[in-house]
Amino acid sequence: MPPVRVGVWGVGAWGEKHARVYHALDRADLVGIHDAIPDRAREVADRYGCAAFPTPEALLAACEAVSIAVPTAGHRAALERAASAGRHALVEKPMAASLEDADAMLAAASGAGIVLQVGHVERFNPALTAARPHLKNPKFVEAHRLALFQPRSLDIDVVFDLMVHDLDIVLDLVGSPPVKISAVGVAVLSGSEDIANARLEFPDGCVANLTASRVSQDRLRRIRFFQDDAYLSVDLFGRTCELLRMDRAGLAAASRRGRPLEAIQKQALAVEGGEPLTLELDAFLASIARGVSAPPRGAATGAAGREALRVAAEVQGALRQRARQWATRASTVS
Repeated sequence: MPPVRVGVWGVGAWGEKHARVYHALDRADLVGIHDAIPDRAREVADRYGCAAFPTPEALLAACEAVSIAVPTAGHRAALERAASAGRHALVEKPMAASLEDADAMLAAASGAGIVLQVGHVERFNPALTAARPHLKNPKFVEAHRLALFQPRSLDIDVVFDLMVHDLDIVLDLVGSPPVKISAVGVAVLSGSEDIANARLEFPDGCVANLTASRVSQDRLRRIRFFQDDAYLSVDLFGRTCELLRMDRAGLAAASRRGRPLEAIQKQALAVEGGEPLTLELDAFLASIARGVSAPPRGAATGAAGREALRVAAEVQGALRQRARQWATRASTVS
C-alpha cells in the first residue's frame, strides 16, 4: 500500500516529535504542518522537508490523517474540523479539556467514520509490553512519575499533564473503572497542582496508588505490580522490567537452611527496542489501513481516552475537595 499522507497540527516541543517520527516512517508521507506561529511552522517544515501550511484547512486538504498536538483547550475544535474534512486523527493526551468536549469529539469521529486515537504513548513503552504477558489480576499497583519543572503544559494540572498516563495504564490493565477515589495535590510553582497523589480502589479489590510530580529534581517513571504469584517492577524511563516470583516448592527447604531469600526467583525480562512514539504512530497508520471497525491494536481508542479523562477529572475533583477541607480547617483555627 502507498504511504499515508499525514500532517501535524501544532508543532510545539511534542508536536515536533510527531513530525520527526512521521518523516522517518515508511508508512507515512509527511506532507506538511501547521502552527499558530508561522515562523515556528517554517522552522520545523524546513527541518523535515515538508510544507508549512498557512491554515488548518490547507493542511487538512493535503493529507489523509493528522496528528493534533495543539494545547488541550483546542483539541475539540481541531478534531471536529479534521472530522468534517474526513481526516483520521491522533489527538495528544489528555483527549480534551472536559468530558463534554470528549463526547463531542467521539460523536464527530463516529459521524465522519474516521479513526480517532488518543496519544497515550506509554501503552507502547517496550518495558510495559514486556510486562503485560505476566500481569494477571494485580492486587496492588504503585506508580511514581516524576519530572523536572518545565514552563509548558501549564494550562492543565499535573493530573492531566502526567498522572493521566498511569491512570490510562491502570484502567487498561485492570479492565474496570474504580469504585472509590481519594486524592491530594499541591500547587508549588504554577497556578494549579504540580504534585498529586491518588488512591484508586477497584471492584475486584485491586488498589492503585499513583504519584505524579512536575516539580521534582529527578526524573522517574516507574510502575510496580503486586499479585498473588509475582511482583513486577517496570522502569518506563530506563525501559527495563524485572520479575520476581516465589519458588513455593523450594521455600520450605530454603527456610530450613536459614536462607529463605534463596526461594525468590529474580528475572530480568527481555525488553525489545523501539521508541514508544514511533510504535504509537506506526500503529495509528496501520489502523487506518485496517479501517474504523478494527480498533488499533494496543492503542488508546477515543473511548479509552475519554475514560482516562473521566477518571482524571474524578481525581482532580477529589484533590480539590481535599484542598477545600484544608482551607476550612485553617480558617477555623485562625
